[in-house]
Parts: sequence; C-alpha cells; structure tokens
Amino acid sequence: MNSQYAVAVHVLSLISSYPEHSSSAEIAASVGTNPVVIRNVTGLLRRAGLLSTQRGVAGAALTRPAAQITLLDVYRAVNGQDSVFRLHEHPHPRCPVGANIQATLEQRFGEAQAAMERELARTTLADVLSDLAARAG
Repeated sequence: MNSQYAVAVHVLSLISSYPEHSSSAEIAASVGTNPVVIRNVTGLLRRAGLLSTQRGVAGAALTRPAAQITLLDVYRAVNGQDSVFRLHEHPHPRCPVGANIQATLEQRFGEAQAAMERELARTTLADVLSDLAARAG
C-alpha cells in the first residue's frame, strides 16, 4: 500500500474539518506535498463518490456525513479491489516450494486482507476526526 491512502484520509479529514480551506494548494500545504498529488487523490475520491468538486472552482465537499464514510470506503477509493498482498508471477512448477507457494500464500494473504478490511469497515471518518480533535486538545 502506498502513501496515497494516508493522504486520502488526511484530505477527507481536512475538508470535513475546514471546508473553507479545501483548495488543492491549501490541502497540499497541510499534507506537505504538491497540489498535483492532492488533485490526483481528490480525483480518486470524487470518482468513488466520497467528494464532490466543481470544475474551475476551488474546493471540495464530502458527499455524505463523516460518520457514514468508513476507512474501507477510502481504501477502496484509492486502491480499488486490489489486495495489499501480491504474489510473484512465475514460481518454478517442479520445485516443491514453487509448486505450492501460490495456493499457500493466497489463503494466508486472503485471510489477512479480510481481517484488515473488517477493521477498516469498523472505523469511520468521524472516528478519525474525533481522535484528531482529542490529540489537538
């Protein structure tokens, strides 16, 4: 998983907390990255139906309350249906390990992916915002 996921959660948290400061330049300053990165991430979030934007107008808005956006929604917006875990392509079929590693790892990786997705589904953007507020004092 790349840092786009963390950036996406940061973006949504910032837009939810400070909707008046939701231009890509302002968000980029908070994230510590380039506005182009922010526009790419907000594009993913918009296509997933989590953000609304208007062409030519600075800013964005959540499409539903933070309590109705899970971290799994954000994960899928950024990563699609891809698994965090990837298998290598061409293990040797006559090697005892190579012949069996794919099936063994598919099962283990599938279980780990499902556990991660269950946890992300239990956590909402509102939970993140509550934690941020507590940490900020």
